[in-house]
Amino acid sequence: MAGPVVVVGDILLDRDVEGVVNRLCPDSPVPVLDESTAVDRPGGAGLAAVFAAALGAEVALVTALADDEGGARLSTLLAAAGVQVYALPLRGATPEKIRLHARGRVLLRHDRGGPAGEPGEPSEVALRLLASASAVLVSDYGRGVARQPALRCALAATRAPVVWDPHPRGPAAVPGVHLATPNESEVRELVKTGPGASRLATASRGAQELRRRWRAGAVTVTLGGDGALLCHAGSTPLVVPAPASAEGDTCGAGDRFAATASIALSRGALVSEAVQAAVTEASAYVAAGGVATALPPPARTVPVTGSRIGGGDRVGMAAAAAVVAAVRAAGGTVVATGGCFDLLHAGHVATLEAARQLGDCLVVCLNSDAGVAGLKGPDRPVVPQADRGRLLAALGCVDAVLVFDEPTPQAALTWLRPDIWVKGGDYATGGGEPGMPEAELLSRWGGHTVVVPYLDGRSTTDMIAAARAGGGTAGPADRVPGPLPGMAVGLDGATAKGAR
Repeated sequence: MAGPVVVVGDILLDRDVEGVVNRLCPDSPVPVLDESTAVDRPGGAGLAAVFAAALGAEVALVTALADDEGGARLSTLLAAAGVQVYALPLRGATPEKIRLHARGRVLLRHDRGGPAGEPGEPSEVALRLLASASAVLVSDYGRGVARQPALRCALAATRAPVVWDPHPRGPAAVPGVHLATPNESEVRELVKTGPGASRLATASRGAQELRRRWRAGAVTVTLGGDGALLCHAGSTPLVVPAPASAEGDTCGAGDRFAATASIALSRGALVSEAVQAAVTEASAYVAAGGVATALPPPARTVPVTGSRIGGGDRVGMAAAAAVVAAVRAAGGTVVATGGCFDLLHAGHVATLEAARQLGDCLVVCLNSDAGVAGLKGPDRPVVPQADRGRLLAALGCVDAVLVFDEPTPQAALTWLRPDIWVKGGDYATGGGEPGMPEAELLSRWGGHTVVVPYLDGRSTTDMIAAARAGGGTAGPADRVPGPLPGMAVGLDGATAKGAR
C-alpha cells in the first residue's frame, strides 16, 4: 500500500526543564532548582508520530487537540517535525507532563491538565485516511481517542496492518490487530497472574491471554534492556534479545519500538522481522541518549509565538483560544484569515469586515516580523508585529489576533480548526486554475475555504514606494482584496450566495 503511516491516539505536551541545585528552600527541606533550559516536545501519540517521521516515513496523526496554548504549541511542534495532523476537537485542557532535571537525573515530574476531556467526532477525511494507510499505529495513552466509536469502526475495517500500543486505562484493542506491544508492567495490570512465576513465564502467559482476548495476530511484550518476547501462532514464544545492554533515559523507548515496528510492517516485513527491527532500534535509541538526542532539532527548538506579543487581551494564543472555545460552545461558526497586514489600509479593513460577516468570530493569523521578512524581503515589515497586532485587534470586526513565525499558517490553522478560511486573491472559482493552498488542510476537519474577490484599491507595496519617493498617493496598480456590492464568494471552488 502506498498511503502514509497513520498514528492514532492521545497527545500530550512534554516539557523537560534542566537546572542546577545549589541550595535548599528556606521554608521547606526541598531542593531549589535554578532553571537553565526548557525544551518542549510532543508526547504520547505525538512522540510516536515524530519518531516515525524522523525514521523516514510519511506520517499522519489523528488525535484530539484542545483550544488552549498547549494545543497551539503542539501544532507548531508537529508541523516542524513534518507530521500531518488530523485533529479532533477536545474538551478541557491539553495534558502536560513536566520533568525537572538536575545533572541528568529527574528530580520531579509535574502533571497538569486535569481529567481527560472527551474527544469530538473525526472528519470523513480522517476516516478515509485510515482506509488508505500503509500501516496504522494506535498509541493509546488512556485519554479517550482510542475509545472514539467512529475511529474504532474505521480501525476494525482497515486492511492495513494495525499495531496497538495499549494502556491499562484504555480500551481493548479492536479485534484482528496484527501486533499489540504492551510492556511488562502493562501486561501485569491487564492480565492478573499468580505469584511465583518467572519473568518470562509471566510475560508469555500474559501475551497469550491478551492475544486470545483481543483476537490479535501477535502480542509482543517489551522487556526493557532485555529485548522482547513475541507470542504469535503456535505455543512457543520467540525471545528477541537486545543487541547490546544499554543504560540511559528510557522515556519514549516504547514509542520508538512501536513506531519502528509499524514502519517495518508498512514495508511488507513479517511480524517477527518487525519486532527484531524494533528491538534493535529501541536499544540504539536508549544507548544514544534517548529522547534528548533523538528528536530533530526543529521539533526541539521551535519558539512559542503569540503569547509573547503585546496588544492587550485580544492578541495571542490565550485570546484566540478563549474566543474560539466560546463560539464553539455556542454552536457558532469560527472564521479565520491571515496575512502580513503591514501598513494597514482600507482594502485590508474591507476584507476583514467581509470575512467577519461569514461567521460568529474572526481570528486573524498574523505573520511575525521574521515571517514578513522571509516573504517580502529584509526591509519589511515597516510596522513591527506588536503594533500590527494592536491595530488589528482594535478593529471592531476582529475578535482575536494570533501571531505565527512559520512561512505558512499550517500550524496555526491545525490548532484553530476554523470552519471557514477567508482570503482575497485570484484563486480558482471553478475555472480550473490552481486552488487555495490551504484547502486540503481545511478538509482534514471538515472546514471550507472561501475566496473574496479582488477590488481595485490601495496597496501596501505602492504606499511604501510612494512614501520612500517623497510622498504622493499610491495608485491602483496592485489590486487589493475586498468585498464587492452583492458579492458572491467562491466556496472551495464553487459559488456561494447568501453568506452571513
